[in-house]
Amino acid sequence: MPELPEVEVTKQGISPHLVNQTVSDLIVRNASLRWPVPEICKNIIGQTIKQVRRRAKYLLIDTDAGVTIVHLGMSGSLRILPAHTPVEKHDHIDLVLENGRVLRYNDPRRFGAWLWYELPEEAHPLLAKLGPEPLSDAFNPLQLQAALANKKKAIKLCLMDNHIVVGAGNIYANEALFAAGIHPQAAAGSIDIERLTILVTEVKQILAHAIKQGGTTLKDFTNADGKPGYFAQKLHVYGRGGESCTECGNLLSEIKLGQRTTVFCGLCQTN
Repeated sequence: MPELPEVEVTKQGISPHLVNQTVSDLIVRNASLRWPVPEICKNIIGQTIKQVRRRAKYLLIDTDAGVTIVHLGMSGSLRILPAHTPVEKHDHIDLVLENGRVLRYNDPRRFGAWLWYELPEEAHPLLAKLGPEPLSDAFNPLQLQAALANKKKAIKLCLMDNHIVVGAGNIYANEALFAAGIHPQAAAGSIDIERLTILVTEVKQILAHAIKQGGTTLKDFTNADGKPGYFAQKLHVYGRGGESCTECGNLLSEIKLGQRTTVFCGLCQTN
């Protein structure tokens, strides 16, 4: 499933091709996504796109009439193509622009979403209760301390809770906790402000680095395949269970937390 950096780079890739362009059509070939694509999505036709934003893993395409909310799900991707480009399997939606290009949505597993909202997007049920963006000033040690107060839940599960902070998915939660020296099973409410300060810093640095790597690897969504994947970067723990720790040489442990694979170093990461 695309994580926040992959969605951010997707936003950066498609935005220059969409902003200030007028939509001439919305072609929905298969409306059976995670939620059925509503007919009101066609309200975007005739509108000029003002900006493309990201909130958590949602892409927001803004017009004066409303907002198209796009989620890539587990296998979705977006490409900018000439309008005459032949349709391939799993090409479910085309956002057609007056300049002769289309934003094409491909999704083999169909767990993604295309929705429309006319009120301020913050009020949409999918967005209303989301926590702060991890790269914003709103995500800070004091905010995190308050959100974790008295929680006995494992810190890794809290870090992946979108009500506390958005976008710290499984890969990046593993890596940030390792970098901060915090055991993933530590009771969230027991972690002092000093270590939370380190954790917040590591989350920000790791996500920013991943975005930078993606921006370097995948610059042009007219030539790329629209599937940024996970960017080339050195992962210290994720996917390395049973291998040697890059810091101390100890064998990394692998467990399940919240049905997600969690890898950590029992020597470098203490409670």
